[in-house]
Amino acid sequence: MLSVILIGAGNVASHLFNAIKKSESASIIQWYNRSIGTINPFQNDVEITDDLSALKEADLYIMAVSDDSIAELSNALPFSNRLVAHTSGSVSIHQLDKKHKRAVFYPLQTFTKGAAIDFSEVPICIECLEKENLQVLKSLAEVLGCKFYKINTEQRQTLHLSAVYVNNFVNQLYRIAHEISDAKSINFDILKPLIMETARKVQDMSPYMAQTGPAKRNDKKTIKRHLKQIESEEHKAIYQMLTNSIKKTHGQR
Repeated sequence: MLSVILIGAGNVASHLFNAIKKSESASIIQWYNRSIGTINPFQNDVEITDDLSALKEADLYIMAVSDDSIAELSNALPFSNRLVAHTSGSVSIHQLDKKHKRAVFYPLQTFTKGAAIDFSEVPICIECLEKENLQVLKSLAEVLGCKFYKINTEQRQTLHLSAVYVNNFVNQLYRIAHEISDAKSINFDILKPLIMETARKVQDMSPYMAQTGPAKRNDKKTIKRHLKQIESEEHKAIYQMLTNSIKKTHGQR
């Protein structure tokens, strides 16, 4: 049985806890957070603590905390020579204190409180400095039913940057579209099949080949009409910037 201690109580930690507790091959034996109230709802399922000195010995310590907290908190852990992994997409493995066996266990997915996640669909990016620790990380990924990829810090940081484009930026465009449609009393649900089909297409073809729309066709009248419709100068600037980018990509002037 793989023993795991969770450190931190944000969205990633909560989803990891819910996924691991379903397993018969791994167990969360303890859960630490400096504000214990955050994990009180789980106290009947796991031992919780806000005292670093009370941490037990485990096969793996997962630090699911904010990027800015990783270095300081790993330095504060009152033990050494144990396997400690952070879950960040952008923080170097070397930000973990070198007294530990350093590793990364990065689930590349968007985690939102209250939104269920099927971990079998979540790719796990793993990294460690000593080969003998790789099997522990692989074992946890297998417990969760995940595909895992052994990648280095530079690759992981590039993936994280790419993820910002396909997730955070795209979601902001959803928000703008929701605002525009809502202003005219249009139900945003009407756009959801288009959202799903756009996402589905890139499963089978490159984003370049999947591109459609007035910018790719260089439909100048439609573009001009759209810009006239947009009331917000900020939204207008975003529309123009993305239109120019698409036109340049597809050889339009």
